[in-house]
Amino acid sequence: MNGTWNFYSSKELKPTGWLKKQLEIQAAGLSGNLDKVWPDVRDSKWIGGEAEGWERVPYWLDGFIPLAYLLGDEDLIRRARRYIDAILTFQKPDGWICPCEEEERPKYDTWVVLLISKVLKVYYDCSGDERIPDVIYRVLKNFYELLSTGTLKLFSWGKFRWFEGFIAINFLYETYEEEWIKELAEILYEQGQNYDEFVEDWKRPINRWSLETHIVNLVMMLKSEAVSCNILGRKYTDLAEKYYKVLKKYNGTPVELFTGDECLSGLSPIQGTELCSVVEQMYSYEILYAYTGDAKWAERLEVIAFNALPATLSDDMWAHQYVQMSNQISCEKFPGRSLFRTNSGEAHLFGLEPHFGCCTSNFNQGWPKLALSAFMHADDTIISALPVPSVLTTKMSTDNGDAAVHISLETNYPFENSFVYKIKADKKVSFTFKVRIPSFADNVTVNGKTEECSGSELTFRLSDCKETQIVIIYDTKVELVNRPYSLKSVKCGSLIFSLPVSYEKRMLEFEKDGVERKFPYCDYEYIGTSEWAYGLADDTFEKTVCDSGLAALSDSDGYVFSSENPPATLKARVKKVNWGLEDGFEHVCAKKPASYKGIGAAKEVLLYPYGCAKLRMTELPLLKK
Repeated sequence: MNGTWNFYSSKELKPTGWLKKQLEIQAAGLSGNLDKVWPDVRDSKWIGGEAEGWERVPYWLDGFIPLAYLLGDEDLIRRARRYIDAILTFQKPDGWICPCEEEERPKYDTWVVLLISKVLKVYYDCSGDERIPDVIYRVLKNFYELLSTGTLKLFSWGKFRWFEGFIAINFLYETYEEEWIKELAEILYEQGQNYDEFVEDWKRPINRWSLETHIVNLVMMLKSEAVSCNILGRKYTDLAEKYYKVLKKYNGTPVELFTGDECLSGLSPIQGTELCSVVEQMYSYEILYAYTGDAKWAERLEVIAFNALPATLSDDMWAHQYVQMSNQISCEKFPGRSLFRTNSGEAHLFGLEPHFGCCTSNFNQGWPKLALSAFMHADDTIISALPVPSVLTTKMSTDNGDAAVHISLETNYPFENSFVYKIKADKKVSFTFKVRIPSFADNVTVNGKTEECSGSELTFRLSDCKETQIVIIYDTKVELVNRPYSLKSVKCGSLIFSLPVSYEKRMLEFEKDGVERKFPYCDYEYIGTSEWAYGLADDTFEKTVCDSGLAALSDSDGYVFSSENPPATLKARVKKVNWGLEDGFEHVCAKKPASYKGIGAAKEVLLYPYGCAKLRMTELPLLKK
């Protein structure tokens, strides 16, 4: 994919600060131990076992591989290589790589052929394993032959996710430049689903399961034009923005998600969003920003990454939800019918495998791929695309040979808005360094001097540079964002703030369908214990950076998005309101208050970052004075 920016590899780009800590928490939690405790990965057909042999191992490897290499953890790297070696061992002479018999291929949904091809490309980027290009070549050449002869045809998930294979297809064409690769791209495009046919279906919830309104399909689809247009020889038209606007208008949430439990679910704050869609939407935005260079995708990505992703994971990342809600006052099993349109009554619990196991294996791509998007490059230009703490070590050409360039970013963003870039080279080098500045940045200063650059890029032309430092600081204002039902959400920079609801955990240890839930990989109900029926008394807020919460960002025993010790809070004034429960449910607030009139005197509360408030009220009324 040739776009505006190119990604760096995990050899060049490493996380530091709170981002490294978050990856270490992930490695110590469910993601880093799934091959030890979960049959669908531990005993998968992909490695010669008898358990699931479709999407779950590739999903897991898609995040586990970059996690291992970003941390440089030899045990994780060894375990990732074990899976790749096993998968390669089972590749058939004709190139087929998926674990099914030859006579089963026509009924085997080949979406996973596209997925494993992408995973192998991820592994190659991280490891440099010279076996992989030929393996991908044989996988896709075999796929081309089966499709072009009519032996196979895209259907179901493969039909709706036809574009997922283009990550590997683009790499293959850049490497081999053979005509059949372009022909394969055309076949996938022609047999793939045209989403234009379903745009009207996205404008109202439908209480039935369908591929055309399935939330994960839709957020994956957003990158389809960006990854395919070059090799197809078509002009890029920003279809993603067209689709985004419809999805946001009719299904948007305060944290840049679209509701989908498991299909599009409208604008109610008590409908859920599937975790697979969170990480896939992040990945689509990473690709879209790299391809277009349009800052809107990076800014939207930040909101999802710093709010929606941590909110749906336990602090220690041993448990996750299948679906999260904006207004979520308790996560207890529904004893009768489910609140969700097509999900079970356990989908909002935190655990090993609530509802379906796709999210169990897929959620772990979120943080590693975000880390790989911190810095990007094009020709002699490097950009700080996502201002997360990290260090880049790369080579740049000079008249005297290659220079080793080292760029570090020290920051506690998004909790603080201070950024220290330290640039060093082992010999004098000239290049352009850019820093993306978000549209909400106010009073931007560079090395103490005011700059007018909000919503654009700061550009530094470094000539004969061997060492320099750039310090950028800006302010962010609190704003109230309009939501349906005359409600508001509170936003400050990339952080959304919620009224936290205290809770007690009820541990659930059991076995179901041969899968054991046992501490620490058990399930939990989060039972709300504090008052939640409030409205905002006014629109004045005071942001506080919490020293103890910031200290926890580097404390070995602390958590980054802590539900008990958040790094930042907003002081707000609220009043009780008559809100009420959703009809037929004992532990779900109504989608809107019964009354918008405040009761009694206002009181001061602390709003938490959405990602820290596992139970929360995010969409609140602003009460009339």
